[in-house]
Amino acid sequence: MNQAMCKLKRQIIHIAMGVSMGLAPGACDILDVDPTSVITADSFWKTESDAEGGLAGMYVFLRDNTTDNMFIWGEMRSETLESEAIVGDNYKKYRDNDLSASFGPTWEKFYATVNAANLLLTKVPEIPFTDESERNLILAQAHAMRAFVYFTMVKIWGGVPLRTEAMEGYDPAKVQKARATEEELFTFIKDDIEDALGLFPSTAFETGRNHWSKAATYALKADVYLWTARRKNGGETDYRTALGACEEVQKIAGIRLLPEFKDVFAYENKGNDEILMAVNYKLNEADNNYFDMMHISPATISPDIEPEILEIIGAGGGLMEQSPSKHLREQYAPDDSRKDATFLEIYKTVEGERKYYGTMAMKGRGTVVSGVRYFVDDIILYRYADVLLMKAEAKNGLGEDPTDEMKEVRERAYGEKYADHAFVNGTPAENDAAILQERLLEFAFECKRWWDLVRFDKAFELVPSLVGRDNPDLLYFPIPNSVLSLEPLVEPNPGWPM
Repeated sequence: MNQAMCKLKRQIIHIAMGVSMGLAPGACDILDVDPTSVITADSFWKTESDAEGGLAGMYVFLRDNTTDNMFIWGEMRSETLESEAIVGDNYKKYRDNDLSASFGPTWEKFYATVNAANLLLTKVPEIPFTDESERNLILAQAHAMRAFVYFTMVKIWGGVPLRTEAMEGYDPAKVQKARATEEELFTFIKDDIEDALGLFPSTAFETGRNHWSKAATYALKADVYLWTARRKNGGETDYRTALGACEEVQKIAGIRLLPEFKDVFAYENKGNDEILMAVNYKLNEADNNYFDMMHISPATISPDIEPEILEIIGAGGGLMEQSPSKHLREQYAPDDSRKDATFLEIYKTVEGERKYYGTMAMKGRGTVVSGVRYFVDDIILYRYADVLLMKAEAKNGLGEDPTDEMKEVRERAYGEKYADHAFVNGTPAENDAAILQERLLEFAFECKRWWDLVRFDKAFELVPSLVGRDNPDLLYFPIPNSVLSLEPLVEPNPGWPM
């Protein structure tokens, strides 16, 4: 992390202390900073390198959100996980949908990311640039980031405070805000997306595909409009916009499905042609991310585990806190290539008897250095398979045939056996069920399943812990007491105990 970015991160964190944003871990020492080191507009935001530092800082804040919390918000409450933990089960309340305002992740790191974007949008227009396209690229990414963060927050909590001004000190008039309505937030999100798309100077990807690009922003646009088509009565108009956004992605060069599903997640293949937007993790720069909780702990590896399975496991690492659920594992056909690339069932042979031991995830296995496994895979936010299945969803919502998109995804999954699993166009309801199921098989553990279930209005039908609890308030997360105590104008979410 360069010096400018560390300075900017310290600045934002001091601001964040006054607006319930909290300290966010990063790659520079930010925990013991003398208040006199806070930089202001007088000492920063003067040069292009300052702008680049601010941009890098914004992405560090995004990474802070994805280390664990995105998995908690986007996957934990679904039906894809169970616990076979030896070391304990810290996430049972999420899986059981037994939540309350007394625990759980807060929105502080999200607002740190928002403020980083707001600072860029406020300060960068005042900085002289030798190349105007470089300025526009930074501004486009800030708009896209802010739209993504607010979209994620509105899916989690519903209405949240809408903060659009850059804060460089504590100002109660700017900090203390009531919750905006979902309608207000979606109007703002959609406007931010259009601003971003209008500013990107080209369709090029940056190295690693871990910055917002035009393609990634179109994918975000499709995601947003599918949500409002289904959840906010956007109907045909929003389905049509989502479809158009998917088609714009398909016009951009350098995007394809990789021939082999497993190669999408190979550590040495980060930033591949299928990736549209990923959050960057690097050894010695970032902490282990959430995949460590789904991998076998070295303390539990036993010589009784079958040798061929031990060979696949390789170096141990992780916590084995969460496991792919039996329900999820049973959804994959034996000839689905995604199965072995998604999870590994572990068996022991004891006194000649084969016994099931547990299951670990095969996505996000990280890298091994000197016999130690580090979980520093990039966290993928959007990839081309997502665009295909969003396009299928939009077409189906419009009464059109989604066969082409479903076929492309399934052909990769089943290869020569595709004919045995060919998609057949049916009624809109039948197609919806098939598309949702395909998303389950394709995106397990990629922080999408809970929100897919909510968007398709299937959470109360498909999540065992929610069956018979049909209360739309339960589709949101409670706002934690730690937030409510700092933000007196924020009202709690109904439906959950305090």
